[in-house]
Amino acid sequence: MSRRLKPLRFILVGILNTGIDFVVLFALTKAGVELILANMISTSCALAFSFFVNRSFTFGSNGNKYIQGAKFMLVTLTSLWVLQPVILLLITGALTPATGSDISLFGAKVVATVASMIWNYLFYDRYVFKTRKASS
Repeated sequence: MSRRLKPLRFILVGILNTGIDFVVLFALTKAGVELILANMISTSCALAFSFFVNRSFTFGSNGNKYIQGAKFMLVTLTSLWVLQPVILLLITGALTPATGSDISLFGAKVVATVASMIWNYLFYDRYVFKTRKASS
């Protein structure tokens, strides 16, 4: 797998992943499914898509999918539930007095999302889907 193509493939998968999340969420809520349940289903679909497509298409891995799945969840949930909240709190706390809460939250979310993408890419590449070098 070309090292130069991995980041582009990762971005493409992220765009598709986000699209799946939105389409499923809106379809389910239009069908009358309660918002929180619909969101849980849509994000689960997007997460599963992300794992399998990143595993095969982005990183070209054929390692143990159960071990990789557990590592994937650890990395992804850490970025969502630890990294993003820390960034959101720090940036909104610093910017809100000067910019107001809406602008500071938007800016913080953009920074948190970019940081999560970088975090996820690096850990997926070097930890989750790490390929072993063939011995000579």
